[in-house]
Amino acid sequence: MKRIKTLIFVLLLLSLVACDNGGNSLTFMRPNDVTLAFGDSLTVGVGTRPDLSYPAQLSRLISRKVVNGGVSGEVSAAGVSRLPALLDKEDPELLLICHGGNDILQKLDREKLRTNLRRMYEAANQRGIKVVMIAVPQLGFGLQEVPIYRELATELSIPLLSGTLKGLLSESQYKSDPIHLNDKGYRKLAEAIADLLAEKGAI
Repeated sequence: MKRIKTLIFVLLLLSLVACDNGGNSLTFMRPNDVTLAFGDSLTVGVGTRPDLSYPAQLSRLISRKVVNGGVSGEVSAAGVSRLPALLDKEDPELLLICHGGNDILQKLDREKLRTNLRRMYEAANQRGIKVVMIAVPQLGFGLQEVPIYRELATELSIPLLSGTLKGLLSESQYKSDPIHLNDKGYRKLAEAIADLLAEKGAI
């Protein structure tokens, strides 16, 4: 009898885990809900017009307001200081974090980058704001994934868009220069984010 009870408990636990969508499902966004895209020049849209940046294109794809919270050249230490006031001002339902590229380019301390990205998540989480993280590759010859993003997404149980920027920045047709996308590249990035939001139940 004890064995049967244990088996029932295990099956119940497994079914609950299966229904949890990996622990990183998102809240369905109402038409008036706001998304804040937070990052550096890749969020600003350097390499194309403002209306073709990834936040602008994403807004049209998901039919919801997406605020462009990018600052060119910003490192994660500055970003983590800037974010709380921006969250309070915009009051978003969802935060997209695409940050850390300048830390990687400047070869700043990776553990500090990890801490700063975690603090960005915490600033949103404390306000009840859902978070999606976008992995930034190590730029240069032979683009490489930076493990910090996947490790943090797993630790925090949040959705991660991984491999998209690496793939786009590997192809000249999607780039305006070695480290920025063009309008087609930003469109592809926006489409990948929209697909992830749909998969996780946000739209």
